[in-house]
Amino acid sequence: MKLYIINGPNLNMLGIREPEKYGNKNYETLCKAIDEYCTSLGVEAVFYQSNHEGDLVDKIQEAYFKGADGIVINPGAYTHTSIALLDAVLSVKLPCVEVHISKVEEREDFRQVSFIRRACVATITGKGFDGYLEACDILIGGKRESQN
Repeated sequence: MKLYIINGPNLNMLGIREPEKYGNKNYETLCKAIDEYCTSLGVEAVFYQSNHEGDLVDKIQEAYFKGADGIVINPGAYTHTSIALLDAVLSVKLPCVEVHISKVEEREDFRQVSFIRRACVATITGKGFDGYLEACDILIGGKRESQN
């Protein structure tokens, strides 16, 4: 099984950007945690982060053409603005889980809209890095024991 883990704008700034919302751990730590978890389950994780919308669309399409079984996506601010990402996920017809490190539902009004959500099988918010592991479980078909 192969999962694409796609992250949008500013996720490369984890650990620097607003640590009160996103924590002090960096992007490399996130990828390592996901990779270790997926490897322990015999799942290949392919990581990608970009601050550019079109590059994210290209990576979603690549997931389809390279035989991915699903996509975990944190579109960052593109969650609230990008029809292109929605269309890309709809076009590839791969199961997709939307993840947000913070609780977007408790944040600014403009963050209450998620265009990509309608193309996703689930949405996970406010669980920090563990939300990504939960998203992987949803796509794998298992259930992870809570670390809380």
